[in-house]
Amino acid sequence: MRGPVSRVSWCQEEYGGSGADFVYSVILTEELARVGAAGLFAPLHSDIVAPYIYHLGNEDQKQRYLPKCATGETVLAVAMTEPNAGSDLGAMKARADRDGDHYVLNGTKVFISNGVSADLVVVAARTERGSKGAKGISLLLVEAGAPGFKRGAKYRKMGMHCQDTAELVFDDCRIPAANLLGEEGKGFSALMNHLPQERILAAVMAQAMAEAMLDLTLQYTADRKAFGQPVCAFQHNAFKIVEMSTEIKLGRAFLDQVIAKHAAGADVVTDASMAKAWITEMANRVAYTCVQLHGGYGFMEEYRICRFYRDVRVLPLFAGTTEVMKLIVAKNMGLL
Repeated sequence: MRGPVSRVSWCQEEYGGSGADFVYSVILTEELARVGAAGLFAPLHSDIVAPYIYHLGNEDQKQRYLPKCATGETVLAVAMTEPNAGSDLGAMKARADRDGDHYVLNGTKVFISNGVSADLVVVAARTERGSKGAKGISLLLVEAGAPGFKRGAKYRKMGMHCQDTAELVFDDCRIPAANLLGEEGKGFSALMNHLPQERILAAVMAQAMAEAMLDLTLQYTADRKAFGQPVCAFQHNAFKIVEMSTEIKLGRAFLDQVIAKHAAGADVVTDASMAKAWITEMANRVAYTCVQLHGGYGFMEEYRICRFYRDVRVLPLFAGTTEVMKLIVAKNMGLL
């Protein structure tokens, strides 16, 4: 699969959906993040994993899985990361060997969002012996209850406590060959073509959370008095708020531009990587300053800023770390 992935919604009427486009998904993602419910992680199911089935699946796979994905009866996850292969997907070691009309899958995947609740997992594994790097990787659809498929306990995380993340273990897990998603050996390029949308969604969450944190802080610092005046009236604090507001507006302008280009089907690999790196880091700077401006109350769980601070920290990590995003941009600029 080459070039940018079509932005036509996977959830078409023939598969039980409404046909709403990616921009509608962006709105839902923003609103969930804005109210502090980013941990629900609905976009993972709807806008990150389901498109793999829609774009790569054959008609039988689409008819078998997408209607239940649309109703929520089937919860989705994607398993790429391994103990020694995170952002470097080419280092993955999970193997799937062909055995008649089945694949036999062995390997361990870590940090898998929806790992506990998923009914269907898109698993990346090597199907070509001796392959290295991007070569020989395929995608397989693994159903809950498949023999040899085991789940670890839900991870205890710094933030996003309501979202389940777990280790998945495949021990001679037998998967029907009919569950191969896309072409054998072409899984890495499929992942690369779908990751920009995941990175845009991470930036969307970060942007909405930054805007919400600023709103909370503006209200708190206007109401809270110190030395006879509002906390926001101290010059240092006022300048900090101005700096945050400026960065947030810059992030919004760039993000909206990237979303529009992506929705139109343009190649946004570089822009999505830039947005993911800068906006998620910006949101963390905002979180730090907003907690500081809340004083001791910012450290208290009953204040919403405390939860935002915990939840926003993961955004520069998943879907490729900030450092990997910068490597992608540098390579695309011809610097490396």
